[in-house]
Amino acid sequence: MTTDQVAAAMAQLGMGQPAGLVEAWELGTRAPSEIQLFALADALWCPTPVLMAVRPRSLQEHRLARQLTRERLAHRLGMEPHVYARAETEHHWTGDEQQTRVLAEALGLQPDEVLDVIGQGTELIERLKQAVEGRWKSHVGPLADFLGVDEKHVAYALRVLHQEYAQFTERYMGHLVARSGDSRLKEIATERARWLRRLPEHFWELADRAGA
Repeated sequence: MTTDQVAAAMAQLGMGQPAGLVEAWELGTRAPSEIQLFALADALWCPTPVLMAVRPRSLQEHRLARQLTRERLAHRLGMEPHVYARAETEHHWTGDEQQTRVLAEALGLQPDEVLDVIGQGTELIERLKQAVEGRWKSHVGPLADFLGVDEKHVAYALRVLHQEYAQFTERYMGHLVARSGDSRLKEIATERARWLRRLPEHFWELADRAGA
């Protein structure tokens, strides 16, 4: 499409823009506003993330990918626009459990994804590590409150994770006592490291299984 054709297509969508401005966007000398970006994506039949040339990671990027203005998303969340805007600019989420659930639905995010977006993914990993390495039962209530998930589902997931982690330890110590070769010990350590890397993902799988 030529810049004239793009401008004409945007005009049909109620966003009339001169062809020269479209050309400036192409050259990178000007940047479209959010509303212009949404209209441009629709005019080109192009998903907004593709047009942005990014894989959405931040709260703002996920919102733009869904073609939501700050005001519209704040309204859906039941949050004052300036409060939501501060969450984006300061990368600090202050919404309650219900608002977090609505946010996940509005942005099409899974529970583990929304925690990463609002900057709580690292905290979840640390909480899970503490639970599997220690007394998992004492972590059920606090973790359920942190995630807004039923305690029964959290308890089931933590119990299974704790058992799996204990198996790694038992296998490692067994081979250590038996004076197995270093290669076998390294193999078990590698398996445990791989298991720990996907700890949050495995937790959500187990929590969903408990819910089902």
